Amino acid sequence: MAQLTIQDQRRAPNTVSERETGAQSERHSPDRESLVWVRALADTGPEHEAAVERLHALLLRAARLEVGRRRPAVDSREADDLAVEAANDALVAIMKKLHTYRGDSRFTTWAYKFALLEAAAKMRKRPWQGREVPLKADGWAQVRDDGRSSPAAQAEASELIHAVRDAIAEVLTPHQREVLVAITLNDVPIEVLAERRGTTRGALYKTLHDARHKLRAELAKDGLTPDQPRRRGAATDRR
Repeated sequence: MAQLTIQDQRRAPNTVSERETGAQSERHSPDRESLVWVRALADTGPEHEAAVERLHALLLRAARLEVGRRRPAVDSREADDLAVEAANDALVAIMKKLHTYRGDSRFTTWAYKFALLEAAAKMRKRPWQGREVPLKADGWAQVRDDGRSSPAAQAEASELIHAVRDAIAEVLTPHQREVLVAITLNDVPIEVLAERRGTTRGALYKTLHDARHKLRAELAKDGLTPDQPRRRGAATDRR
């Protein structure tokens, strides 16, 4: 007798898209507490105000922890001021992006990250207060080999540095050159550069991406990449 298989009355997903949709639905189901948070914050009136107050307290705790972790050169009063600013900015960002919360993690975990990122950004920006942002490539000596490598390795490193320096000067626009040099060579935090130039981090990331793409293409013409020294004779072959 053939074995009888009892099937569930619910139709199982029979296509890849249906299975993916089901998996996403399950993955994006917020827990009950998270739903309460989102509904209260999206509401108006006393419930909204109470939720905002509780959320700000949570963000402030997170910001204070992050500032405290990074605060060796910051006095306690300044550290708390930075934490409060970070919590305030995180709260504004969360309210703007509340509609993007999908439940991949608990709401408090999702919100906590905003405070950590804001606090970290403010601590990175702090040393640059009142300082001029260097946009010129004056720090090539800082990226040279430390002398512990073999003479051959040092020569290859020097060759690569010269090739990158020449490519930066030849193929990048002035704006791309300044952004690349400031961020990668002079260690200017991207938040600071965006603020000084009146632009956004996203715009600077795009500029940085385009600049790196141009450099790779230019170095590849000589058979050279940041991980591979120039092939002997490649430069003369190109000429």
